[in-house]
Amino acid sequence: MKTISVTLLLMSAISGASGQHRVHYDLFVSDTLVNYTGKMRMAIAVNGQIPMPTLDFIEGDTAEITIHNTMHHETSIHWHGLMVPNEQDGVPYLTTAPIRPHSSYTYHFVIRQSGTYWYHSHTMLQEQSGMYGAVIIHKRNEQPVKEDVMLLSDWSDENPGQIERSLHYATDWYMVRKGAVQSYGEAVRKGQFSTRLENEWKRMHAMDVSDVYYDTFLINGKKSLDRPQYQKGDTVRLKIINGSSSTYFWLRYSGGKIMVVAADGMPVKPVLVDRMIIGVSETYDVDVVIPESGKSFGFSATSEDRTGEVSLWLGKGERVASQPMPALDYFEGMKMMNGMMTSGGNMKASDMNMSLGEMDMNEAMYREPLDSVITLNYNMLRSPDVTTLPEGPYRELHFKLTGNMNRYVWTLNNKTVSESDKIKIRAGDNIRIIIANHSMMRHPMHLHGHFFRVLNQYGSYSPLKNVLDIMPMETDTIEFHASEGYGDWYFHCHILYHMMSGMGRIFSYENSPPNPQLPDARKALRKVYADDRRFYAGAELGLESNGSDGHVTLMNTRWRFSTEWHLGLRDKAGYESESHFGRFLGRNQFLFLYAGWDWRYREGHPSGEDLFGQANSKNKRSVAHLGLEYTLPWFIVADLSLDHTGKVRAQFSRTDVPVTNRLRLFGKWNTDYEYTIGGRYIISKYISASSHYDSDMGYGAGLTITY
Repeated sequence: MKTISVTLLLMSAISGASGQHRVHYDLFVSDTLVNYTGKMRMAIAVNGQIPMPTLDFIEGDTAEITIHNTMHHETSIHWHGLMVPNEQDGVPYLTTAPIRPHSSYTYHFVIRQSGTYWYHSHTMLQEQSGMYGAVIIHKRNEQPVKEDVMLLSDWSDENPGQIERSLHYATDWYMVRKGAVQSYGEAVRKGQFSTRLENEWKRMHAMDVSDVYYDTFLINGKKSLDRPQYQKGDTVRLKIINGSSSTYFWLRYSGGKIMVVAADGMPVKPVLVDRMIIGVSETYDVDVVIPESGKSFGFSATSEDRTGEVSLWLGKGERVASQPMPALDYFEGMKMMNGMMTSGGNMKASDMNMSLGEMDMNEAMYREPLDSVITLNYNMLRSPDVTTLPEGPYRELHFKLTGNMNRYVWTLNNKTVSESDKIKIRAGDNIRIIIANHSMMRHPMHLHGHFFRVLNQYGSYSPLKNVLDIMPMETDTIEFHASEGYGDWYFHCHILYHMMSGMGRIFSYENSPPNPQLPDARKALRKVYADDRRFYAGAELGLESNGSDGHVTLMNTRWRFSTEWHLGLRDKAGYESESHFGRFLGRNQFLFLYAGWDWRYREGHPSGEDLFGQANSKNKRSVAHLGLEYTLPWFIVADLSLDHTGKVRAQFSRTDVPVTNRLRLFGKWNTDYEYTIGGRYIISKYISASSHYDSDMGYGAGLTITY
């Protein structure tokens, strides 16, 4: 795939009439092929531009940043956490016009704050391809300190578009790569068979803490960084940015405690911890001390799924690393998940008052000793200043974070962005949002253009943030003042693939003037809504000694069109084709209503009767039909159809029973007394060795290609 890189070519500072500075940057955006060593290569890139461009400002500066788009497709830049005019916010078609191919655009705004922030593309999946960088803003005349920027990110050699498509088809290839399938074979070995059985009874996929397998994790675009200039006794301020697309990182320091001094750019009363997790898109400023000379101490960032780690090495000499974080005990997590969910795949009502990350539901999977370990949570953060909102009317909103992993649909109150209206707010209002996470994934919710208070034990001194990570079963309350006056502002989950599937809302100020960037507002909004309405293609092609079985599918959030076939090598084996077009219903989308057609032909077999006493038409049929599919416990799909001749047909199937990490079984039976049973061994994401017996086509073996 092509990496999108951002090259910082020029910076100039020019004094303004007020004594403040106009700071100009030129950023050149290109899709180059650069790996993490900085060398060009003719194959898949492993990283974006090295080093990641950092934009430095002083509070009060006027920023002028010209983006030169040298690519053949449009792009955008969002200034994450910065208070900018609405039309400069950088969400294409919502606040800002996209930057067209081979064109330039200059962002222009006054720097109204200080702290650690970042920028990234808000166009499709470009953020995953390497289009991001740091924004560091200092107070004017502040005393300098020793500091370093740590921009964390995740990298896959796979095209992000293929990652996104695969997630919507519930492939477990990424879990295969992690060794985290939690197969029935592994369950038997570990004495967890009943746990796995209950998991599938409740129609839940295996436990995981992240959606994607990444080939590597990066720090400022590299796998490791050395800072030998620091000496014993130095206090180093690390400005940490989680610029990943979907990875949370555990942060630890082998040289001692971590002092947290700022969150999302805003100062907090210093709090001392042993470790902390940084959510997707969050930023933290922390202070660490070099305890000894002659050694290099690692500040490590370990992916939450424990599949990789990157480190910043502080000091010169022998490297001192933290103890590796042990692999997660997924079956213990599965037990926890089973206890939280109903057989209908919904979260049980709970008497537990969970909020602010104080109770880590994933702790059941941790194997590391936690006695006396202090882990940061939001209830420990205290603003140094009063953060109560100004006098004014309050409006209260309730959001449930909803969705399902089976089809990778992520929503607020069971609706995507395109399925919901904009939320109208008035300038000067105070907006309180109560957010309850009714999904089994954590969600880092980000508000554009505003800081919100995270209501915690400190009351009037509750901290200000612009991202809040909300764990499963948690209910948190945030509130913000509608201070920006006009425009549309995005509120969304910052896991890239959750956002693109529709997990967000748009806050829209009443009586906003027309946006000069978007002269045709209705057309622009349709482009915004198109993101979560996109269709994804999938297919499976079996090439075996007895013929070919397969299907092609096109589906989006609610709709699906599919065609399947069974082609024997001779007329007696038969030929079949069946197509469905329909809509998924319900929050978990277990029900699918469809219309379609069914054609089949087979020579030389008696017809007889089917299970319902009807004349069996499995040898020759050409009918239109209506039907419904329903996903039963253990992911058995029941399919009941009625054709235009009045005949009823029922079918039961299961496509993917994980016996081992790579071995899968499948089977199907219908009331025409047709049946299939078989298995496949996963060789790669797209190819499996397969074999099956079909009541019509007989035994066959060969390959299955899955897309």
